[in-house]
Amino acid sequence: MRFSAWRVALRIARRDALRAKGRSALVVAMVALPVLGVTGADVVFRSAELDPVERVVRTMGQADAEVRLLERGSVVLQAPDPAESFDMTGAGEAKPENGQPKYTPEQRRSLDTAPADLVGQLLPAGTRLVPLRQGPYTPTSTAEGLLSVQTVEADLNDPVWKGRINVVEGRAPSAGHEVAVTRDFLDRSGLKLGDRTSLRGLEATPFTLTAVAEYPGELRTTGLIGRPGTLVDPLMKLPGADHGMGRSTLGEETDWLVKLPAGAAIDWPKVMEFNKHGFTVAARAVLLDPPARSEVPLYAKQSQDSGGTRYLDRTSIVILATVMGMALLEIVLLAGPAFAVGARRSRRQLGLLAAGGGNRADVRAVVLGGGIVLGVTGAALGLALGVGLVALLRTRAENYSGERFGHFDLQPVDLLGVLGIGLVTGLLAAVVPAVQASRQDVVAALTGRDSLKPPSRKLALLGLLMLAGGAALALFGATSGFGNRSTAVLGGSMIAELGMVALTPYLVGLFGRIGRWLPLGPRLALRDSVRHRGRTAPAVAAVMAAVAGSVAVGIYTASSDEQSRREYVAAAPANAVTLSSGWGAAADGKLLPQLRSAVETNVPDLGPRADVQTVRLSGDCDTGRGNCGYVTAKLPPERRCPLFEKDSDSIPYEESVRLRKDDARCKGESSYWVNPFSAVTAGDATLLHNLFGVTDPAAGQALAAGKVVVFDPRYIKDGKVIVSVTEPQAPDSPQSGPAHEAPSRELAVDAVLATTVTPTAGQVVMSPDAARRLGLGTSDVGSVWLPAKAPSDGAEQKAAGAIEKLADGTRFDVERGFKADHDLISLGLTAFAALVALGAAGIATGLAAADSQRDLTTLAAVGAAPRIRRSLSGFQCGVIAAMGTLLGVVAGVVPAVALRKVEGVAVSYPGMTPEEAVDRSVIVFPWLNVGATVVLLPLLAVALATLLTRSRISLLRRSG
Repeated sequence: MRFSAWRVALRIARRDALRAKGRSALVVAMVALPVLGVTGADVVFRSAELDPVERVVRTMGQADAEVRLLERGSVVLQAPDPAESFDMTGAGEAKPENGQPKYTPEQRRSLDTAPADLVGQLLPAGTRLVPLRQGPYTPTSTAEGLLSVQTVEADLNDPVWKGRINVVEGRAPSAGHEVAVTRDFLDRSGLKLGDRTSLRGLEATPFTLTAVAEYPGELRTTGLIGRPGTLVDPLMKLPGADHGMGRSTLGEETDWLVKLPAGAAIDWPKVMEFNKHGFTVAARAVLLDPPARSEVPLYAKQSQDSGGTRYLDRTSIVILATVMGMALLEIVLLAGPAFAVGARRSRRQLGLLAAGGGNRADVRAVVLGGGIVLGVTGAALGLALGVGLVALLRTRAENYSGERFGHFDLQPVDLLGVLGIGLVTGLLAAVVPAVQASRQDVVAALTGRDSLKPPSRKLALLGLLMLAGGAALALFGATSGFGNRSTAVLGGSMIAELGMVALTPYLVGLFGRIGRWLPLGPRLALRDSVRHRGRTAPAVAAVMAAVAGSVAVGIYTASSDEQSRREYVAAAPANAVTLSSGWGAAADGKLLPQLRSAVETNVPDLGPRADVQTVRLSGDCDTGRGNCGYVTAKLPPERRCPLFEKDSDSIPYEESVRLRKDDARCKGESSYWVNPFSAVTAGDATLLHNLFGVTDPAAGQALAAGKVVVFDPRYIKDGKVIVSVTEPQAPDSPQSGPAHEAPSRELAVDAVLATTVTPTAGQVVMSPDAARRLGLGTSDVGSVWLPAKAPSDGAEQKAAGAIEKLADGTRFDVERGFKADHDLISLGLTAFAALVALGAAGIATGLAAADSQRDLTTLAAVGAAPRIRRSLSGFQCGVIAAMGTLLGVVAGVVPAVALRKVEGVAVSYPGMTPEEAVDRSVIVFPWLNVGATVVLLPLLAVALATLLTRSRISLLRRSG
């Protein structure tokens, strides 16, 4: 067609769109919604993606580099940005020579030179080093109790920190007793600027809050920032302080911001020189102008290790691509009836166009012009709303994601692509109505008569082949990894649904055969729908699309819930109330009396309390701060899987696959429990009853007699269990290599087997006296109650609130069994699908009413009652809803089953056969929801159409 002809077609389409404002608004809204979502996601993604300059500022502020020591004597390979990737070979992994490690000159220099001195020697004269000192997580006082905070030292008056740590409110600390805090700390602590807080162990020197500071890339940090020398060293000097919990150690600096003299820069060769001495370097010059990939040794090593390929077909990508593709297809199918209505109501105008010399292409262009006009309008509206909403909600989006945007980034190419999605969606929705309009008989269009044609058997056969082939492609691609799984699942699902659409006209004819058994009203409605397949089929397809989406999501969520229900492992017997001191401010157990009181005060009728102690090495070790070693139960040597032993790294990959597949020792979990306590706990018979559900009094008697109670028979041999004791690791021990392994010993202890209601492989219980006889110590870590009935939600919430005020990081749980997360989602989606399906059926009913006006006039002329119009409209709507619902149930099965199979493949492990992987994906059909949709949706459609249709019939003069 010529451009001038398209101009005329678009002008006619624009006039038609303005004339039918309701129908146009419906199509515009359907196109705008996905465009709005895609636009918002694109703008957020692009804005959150930092450009090189922004990344440099966020990494090192106004410095020229950040230098970090990984381990003295190590050798490092790093990417230009070490935050992306690095690989370290520790000093303990050096190859021996004559019984001694063989170090390179750089390794020897790193071992013999203090880190700060070595950095100064490697950098040019005049360089300023600003230490990055991060201390341990430490409990600090709040308005109600204690809160664990990350402690950092930085002089925020120094401009070098700007961009890495920003003061956003108040003034930077200028004295030793002043600190800055993050917004998250203020929100959680109940304090405000000007208040004071005290760190545990440093209560004699409280700190005044003078500023709110933020890490632009870590907005959720709960932190406290003091001036250099005021936090880290005092905390490290406290008894039992863990030197491994922070990046800094007492008296030694390992991280620095580097400010070079004017004109100096750290280039890539200098970075690699630092790597040879055990440092990673993020250099401004390198990040802004990275080296070629071939010049980065780390990339060459990674390529060699991975065979030069990367696995990109992730499960999340498959699911996201399928959901997005199916959503766009459903929008096309839902918008189709609206264009069909427009073409139907304009058929006399289109007939005049054809009678005046227009060919089929001209008629098609007018209908397709409607798709272009409404598609572009909807896309432009969605684009504007998407950009505007992101701009309006930018701060909330940043807080939700936990990081600041680099800048508000609008990519023209991306936005044009989004506009293209809207245009294509509108065009695809108008294609079928355009083809149907171009093929109508001119005389029939001018006289208002409909040209009836039997359904095409060739189209029906093609649809059947597409349905079968698409389903096979989706399911086969999901389970066997055929080609790209994203393409296979998405393509197969779309082909299957389009095949069902192609089958719809033929299936509508088959539905008509049941009309002989129906009463007069439904029989007239069904025959009218069958006779006018041209308007019925698009409406049925639209209802089918809505129901298919609902059924697919319903099957997927129900199957996921059932899989989770089967895999759910209770942490304790039903109704048990568990309190653990956790990892935060109460980790040392000193707050447990107040925590227990908070639980018992707010939760009535708890029954006897069982206190839980963890078994550890004896000595004055603060479990809340220090590395106290650990005590575990071990399998007898002959029952241990070789893959879980210390020398497992030497096992070839092929042998590891064989072991996982054929060796029974490697198939099950050697140790597995879900309660919050350690592998070896100490307590009495009440603990056995409350935490493990043990009711046999013999187990309690054996425990009191000094024996260990074991719950997994694999751990007992000849009446004994092996208890492994690992010594604490020295703070200055190597971080890798054989020397990194802490010394351990094994004890054989008398044991008895007890039956528990919860899986607890590897967890054992002994009495505190038995622990002391073994030379071990105990620490109070929590309590367990087992009431006769579960506490109410209100009591649980009150107890949790009281505990939260005392300390963070604790764990308080009530064992209520498995609770599905998707019930509300499934219900909401079912309701949404019903709403959309009713809308599609209503559109088709309106079109049918317009087409049936002359038939209704005839009925009125021969004496039909006025209510016949209402009943006929109601049954017409119900027939369309019923046919679409039944087809939608069938069409929704394919994508749901395929995605569940994809998830089954994703959880595979080396040695697992494809059949085993598929069996891990349970498929459950939510019969109640599906049945309610099939039965209630058509009934609701009948009722609404009957109520909303006028009874009065206008007599018209019949033409022709």
